[in-house]
Amino acid sequence: MSLLFLPEHSQAMLQSLDLARKEAEHLRYSQSTLFALPIDLAWVQSLASQPVLAEKVEAFVSRFGRLQDHIGGKLLPRYAALVSEPAKTQLDTLAFAERVGLLSNADAFVAARVLRNALVHEYMNDAQAFLENLLAAKPACDMFFNTIESVELDLRRLGVIT
Repeated sequence: MSLLFLPEHSQAMLQSLDLARKEAEHLRYSQSTLFALPIDLAWVQSLASQPVLAEKVEAFVSRFGRLQDHIGGKLLPRYAALVSEPAKTQLDTLAFAERVGLLSNADAFVAARVLRNALVHEYMNDAQAFLENLLAAKPACDMFFNTIESVELDLRRLGVIT
């Protein structure tokens, strides 16, 4: 008999997946409401005088960063532990997740981390850079959502979720 996963890691894995789903639901809401707006340079420049829109952006950026942190810091490392992949650096874990098909592109995930930092810091400094980063965040969100779905599907395949 060979184990497909280490049962002692299943509870932490399931908790991490549950939290990722909840965070993804909130990010999906922020993404859909934010990107339903006509976002362009003039719109970004007007944020300083539009607190309701600025708050919407802040919610999106915060949720984006939180989900990205959770996937890279908890979800994927816990999956790796579940399937007995030795603990390594975050870059190694991302490469492992890409290799097993949970993550479409480890480099894109790292770029999303850089993007997140830019969204936080460029918000009030450079409207053009912020606009470009904000628009780049939309496909990064899809990568996050797809990663969570891939993890869930694989947990079903392994029998962790029935």
